[in-house]
Amino acid sequence: MKRFNNRHILTILIGLVALFTGVWAVFENMSTPESQRGNTIQAGAVAPEFTAVNSAGEQVRLSDYRGKAVMINFWASWCTPCVREMPLVHQIAQDYQNDVETLFVNVGESKGTIREFMDKQAFDFPVIIDVTGNISGMYRITGLPATMVIDKDGEFRHILLGELTEDTPLQQWLEESI
Repeated sequence: MKRFNNRHILTILIGLVALFTGVWAVFENMSTPESQRGNTIQAGAVAPEFTAVNSAGEQVRLSDYRGKAVMINFWASWCTPCVREMPLVHQIAQDYQNDVETLFVNVGESKGTIREFMDKQAFDFPVIIDVTGNISGMYRITGLPATMVIDKDGEFRHILLGELTEDTPLQQWLEESI
């Protein structure tokens, strides 16, 4: 009889702990501001400041480009859609190089892996190395590729989570941000 009582009490305690945890999680989610819940960043929000080093060894800060439109492209060499869109993004970046600063941010790969990919694809632009995922975390990137257009005031104008294609009005977005 004692064994039954101990198991019964233990089951009730586990149930209460689970119930308490569930109530706490719901309350915590409701009391946390939406901007801190991990939702994706939306147009009109201020782009988070970051400092990083690119593949050329140069320090890059987003604030260095205030007053100029910025396009940020998050990618990785293992990401098939990233590799497919890279020639298009690179061409658009070259076409708008006088008016728009393009920052290519590689997520999670080493400098050697990035260099090997760049050499194989015959690209020579500098790449920001986000091996630890700090920048992509600040920008709430949950999948690759992701492209964001930031206006001269440092606010997001357009955000595309997914692959850019010929049908994506990226050039129009850049024109609107210049």
